[in-house]
Amino acid sequence: MYKQLLQPDLWQMLQDEDEAGMAAFCDVLHPAATAEILDGLETEQIWRILSSCPLERRREIFEFLDLPLQVELVDRADRTEFSKLLEVMSSDDRADLLAKLDTEHVEALLPLVAAAERNDIRKLLSFPDDSAGAIMTTEYASLPEEVSVGEALDRLRKQAPERETIYYVYILGHGRRLDGVVSLRELILAKPEASVADLMNRDVISVRVDDDPEEVAQVIARYDFIAVPVVDERNQLVGIVTHDDVYDVVAEEIEEDVQRFAAIEPLEDDYLLTPLRIVAWKRGGWLMFLAFVALVTAQILQYYEGGGGPDEAGNATGWMIMFLPLVLASGGNAGSQSATLVIRSLATTDRGRFGYGRMVLREFNVGLVLGGVLAATGFGAALVWFQLTGMQSLVVGSTVYLVVLMGTVIGAIFPITFERQGMDPAIMSTPLIAALVDVMGVVIYYSVAAVAVGT
Repeated sequence: MYKQLLQPDLWQMLQDEDEAGMAAFCDVLHPAATAEILDGLETEQIWRILSSCPLERRREIFEFLDLPLQVELVDRADRTEFSKLLEVMSSDDRADLLAKLDTEHVEALLPLVAAAERNDIRKLLSFPDDSAGAIMTTEYASLPEEVSVGEALDRLRKQAPERETIYYVYILGHGRRLDGVVSLRELILAKPEASVADLMNRDVISVRVDDDPEEVAQVIARYDFIAVPVVDERNQLVGIVTHDDVYDVVAEEIEEDVQRFAAIEPLEDDYLLTPLRIVAWKRGGWLMFLAFVALVTAQILQYYEGGGGPDEAGNATGWMIMFLPLVLASGGNAGSQSATLVIRSLATTDRGRFGYGRMVLREFNVGLVLGGVLAATGFGAALVWFQLTGMQSLVVGSTVYLVVLMGTVIGAIFPITFERQGMDPAIMSTPLIAALVDVMGVVIYYSVAAVAVGT
C-alpha cells in the first residue's frame, strides 16, 4: 500500500532534487516500510535517498533491504562513504553482507573501517557458513558478578546504544567465561543494593560456536528465548544469536525443503537473481535422474511387450507406449519445478523490480536449455538403448523437447495468472500443473508422431 501511494512522490523528489523531502521520507516511516518502497527503485536512486538522511537512520533502512540488493548497492557506492555505513551496521548483518562480496571488495573496504570493527568483521567471517558463529552477533550486554544492581543498571545505560539487545545480560568471569545470565526485568525489579551474583541464573543454556544453525534454532524455540549465548570450547562467551537471526535460518531451511520437494537442488540466492546456467544446473541434475528412472520403466514395458517393436507389441504404436513415461515425466517434472519456484517468488519477491514478464521469459529460457539436454538424452536412449529407427528416435527427442519447454512455461504462467486475478497462486499446485502438462504432453507426442512417421 505504501509503495503505490508514495513512490510517485518519491520519483518527483528525485527529479526535483528535493533533499529535505527525501530526508523527511526516510524519517516518517518505519525503516522496514521505507526499505520496501526503495526496493522498487534503481540503485543510484536508492543511494541518493539514503545519502539524504542521517547515518544511523541510513543504517536502519539499509539493514532491512534484501541482501542481494545490498550487494548491488555496494557495487555502486563510494567506498569511503560506504565504509562509514559499514562501521555502524550490526555485526551479524555486516558479516552476512561481506560474506556475499568478492575478496577484492572486502579487502578494499576493510582498511577504511575502524580497527575495532575491522577485527570484529574478520572474526565473524572466519566461521563456516553452517555454524552458529556465522549468524551470531558480538553486540551483547555483559557484567561482572560482583557489582550491585544499581551499578549494573548504570553500566547497562552506557552499553545499551551499542548493543543489539539488552533483555538478557550475561555475567562473565575470568577470561570472559560465561558464569551466568540475568534478565533486564529481574534487574529492574530488584533492590539497587542487591548483588547481581544473587540474582543471576548459573545454569545457563548455551550453544557452541560450531553448532549447526538449525540446532541453534531448535534451542531458541524449545526454551522460548529471545537470544541464546554462543560459547567456545573453553566456555568463553563469543557472541549471541537473536531470535530474528534464527527466523532467517528457519525461513532459509523451509525454502530449501520446498525446493528439494520439487526436485530442485537448493539455490543459494534468490531465484530471480541466480544466473540462468546455475538454475538450469540445479534443476537439470534431478530431471536427468528422473528421466533415467522413466527409461527403466520403458525397459520394463519393452520386456513385457516382448521386445517393444511394432510386431511384438501388436500395433504400430507399441514403441510409442514405451516412451510415454519419459514424455510425461519430463514435462510434468519440469512444470512442477517451474511452478514451485514461481509460486515462491510471488510470495517472497518484490515484483517492483522483477515483473511478471521476466519470470515467464526466464522460465522459457530455462525450458530451452533443459529441453535440449533431455531431448538429446531421450534421442540417444531410443536410438542406442532401445534400437529404434532414426525417425522414431527423433520423435521421442523432439517430443521431450517440446513438453519440457511447454511445462516450464505453463508452470510460470498459471500461478502468475491466478495472482493477477486476485487468487492464491498456490492453488496452481505442482500436482495440478503436472496433470495439465501430462494431458497436453500426450497430445503433443502423438501429434509429432503422426507428422513424422505417420502413426
